[in-house]
Amino acid sequence: MTLLASNDFHLLPLLLAPLVAIAFILGKAPPRLTAGLACAFNLLYAIGLILFYPAAQGGYQYEMSYAWVNMPGLPPIHFHLGVDGISLPLVFLTAIVSFAAVAIAPGLVRRPAEYYCYLLLMSLGAMGAFTSLDLFFFYIFHDFALIPTFLLIGIWGSQNRQFASFQVTIYLLAGSLILLAGLVALVMELPPPDRTFDIPTLQAYISAHPLSHESQNIIFLLLTVGFGILVGLFPFHSWAPPGYASAPPAAAMLHAGILKKYALYGMIRITIPMLHDGFVFWQWLLLLLLAGNFLYAGFITLAQKELPTMLGFSSIMHMGYLFLGIACWNIIGVTGAVVLMVAHGLSAALLFGLSGEITHRSGENRFSELGGLAKRAPVLAILFSFASMASMGVPGLANFAGELMVFFASFLPGNVPAMALIAIYGTVITAIFQLRAIKNVFYGPMPQRYAADTPAPPGSGVIALPAMTDVSSLAERAPYVLLTLASLGIGFMPFLLIHLVQPTVTLLPFMK
Repeated sequence: MTLLASNDFHLLPLLLAPLVAIAFILGKAPPRLTAGLACAFNLLYAIGLILFYPAAQGGYQYEMSYAWVNMPGLPPIHFHLGVDGISLPLVFLTAIVSFAAVAIAPGLVRRPAEYYCYLLLMSLGAMGAFTSLDLFFFYIFHDFALIPTFLLIGIWGSQNRQFASFQVTIYLLAGSLILLAGLVALVMELPPPDRTFDIPTLQAYISAHPLSHESQNIIFLLLTVGFGILVGLFPFHSWAPPGYASAPPAAAMLHAGILKKYALYGMIRITIPMLHDGFVFWQWLLLLLLAGNFLYAGFITLAQKELPTMLGFSSIMHMGYLFLGIACWNIIGVTGAVVLMVAHGLSAALLFGLSGEITHRSGENRFSELGGLAKRAPVLAILFSFASMASMGVPGLANFAGELMVFFASFLPGNVPAMALIAIYGTVITAIFQLRAIKNVFYGPMPQRYAADTPAPPGSGVIALPAMTDVSSLAERAPYVLLTLASLGIGFMPFLLIHLVQPTVTLLPFMK
């Protein structure tokens, strides 16, 4: 292994912190405290990287590259790290959601060392995928993060965890294999002397020597299907709702909040810039599928009778907004999509974490068995209402700025305004099921249930349940308040994120 490029190690601590924490946990250090310290370090470090990033200049910064495999007959593989205005917000998202997920994870969980190591591995995989500038590590880091996802669902999940873990495994592995086929085909289309996994080098070569239309059409379809399965694009979405409903809340926060953004990031970084003719050829299909996310997933969400499953389908529906912004492929749309990726990550993580709190504290997740919880858990009610309003795109919260930019981009020349109308209609559907959830869980009639210390009438058949408790301590509230404040900060000052993202977006090939 030889040093190829700069001596800049700025991004390496983001990957080393989880690994060091895992080593200490395996050495009998307190799992929750150790994992929390590692995630807190990454969060502060990511903020520092953003503050020192030259946003107006854009482009890749903090680069480092080591030769990893350099054998005759094989494309060279480099451990090449770097970030720009598109990936750096996702690094921040990974750091803040990872910290919140570890903070809300229960301290008294069985096999705690394994549990927290798996959470750290998920965070490490996401961080590696967003900072890798080599296709090999871009792919490997994401697949590396999927392994602990399966284990967390299968070992610590709730109802139907074995089936849900098996279904998630089959779907995501199938998506990964299709994606791998597309990435290998992309590299192999180049002449042997020029084959490389290095993303900037690959992009520069393809910009100067575009692939044939036939090759672009085939490879674009492979990559879109692979990424589409991973992100839950209709009709490849059926793994996500039962998987999130069965997953431990911390695992659901990490996957829905962070790992699902990997596929969208891949579309922006690889698929459309390198295969633009294929994108133009298949754009109609992409728009048709994302319409399914708005309409089919939206109406299915309205029919759900359990809170976690409703949130799972809601997350699938909101992928349509992100795909729409990317499919517009103009500065406003792609910038809005990146802003919305961060915003959705915050709100989805917040909703899944609070859903876990409600289920754990009440013993129920069915709307028919929940109600009146605002009197017994007012802090949970306030936080859940904030998260729901963010999901609805209420002004003042992070999702609003991203969705508004996507809507405007859809009406620009060269796009399909009908898709914007469908997306706007989707916000109405979102408002209906989120407001219904707030009403049924917190303000609806309290079901005929008794606290454990209240005797039920003889022969009533009423089962005594533990009394509902609120998130009362500062430690319990802090991770949810952190995510809420981040959403409010972006919502009131979206220009901070837009100014970070837009200069890099303008550098993308074929950008309008």
